[in-house]
Amino acid sequence: MTHTEDVKNILGLQLPTDPRWVDLASLDLEAILTDHAYCEQKAALTCISYIQRYSHLEKLVADLAPIVTEEWGHFRLVLNELKKRNLQLGKQRRDEYANQLIKFQKNGGREEDRLLDQLLTMAMIEARSCERFKRLSEGLNDEYMRNFYRRFMESEAGHYTLFIELAETYIDKEKVRKRWKEWLDYEVEVMKELEVRGDRIH
Repeated sequence: MTHTEDVKNILGLQLPTDPRWVDLASLDLEAILTDHAYCEQKAALTCISYIQRYSHLEKLVADLAPIVTEEWGHFRLVLNELKKRNLQLGKQRRDEYANQLIKFQKNGGREEDRLLDQLLTMAMIEARSCERFKRLSEGLNDEYMRNFYRRFMESEAGHYTLFIELAETYIDKEKVRKRWKEWLDYEVEVMKELEVRGDRIH
């Protein structure tokens, strides 16, 4: 099965990452690891914020608590990799991909709609991260780094599924699926815009 088929069948993403991205990533491992570290950090902090905001949703709290631990553990793994290679954790850059996704979230209105979009935002970020890690696990010349990113790929795939399942726990499944389709269509346009602008996505 090709990468494109994998992406559509497993993650639902409509547009695969340009394979040339791996070549660019391999030329600046410090930048990729720095972006990765902050990605894991932000994922942990976002889950904490959801636990605080939706503390009345018992399953959400129970399911996200271990994700916080896991994401922070990933952050530490990436920090260790930087240190081992005598590389520096650079400054956090503006995350245009995440910012564009946040713009698509519904603000105001019913709590159910806000919760749905917040969970689907995280599902989208995890799905795209999984797809990027798959690219790295298959395309890097360094066997160690291919295995390094395969571990993260498998983890992110599980997280993507969890956020979809949480949405379907609290919101009608048909509504979730309809909105997820809208998110997938929107993400295609985000990817195209960022690729035209030459922005790097971790």
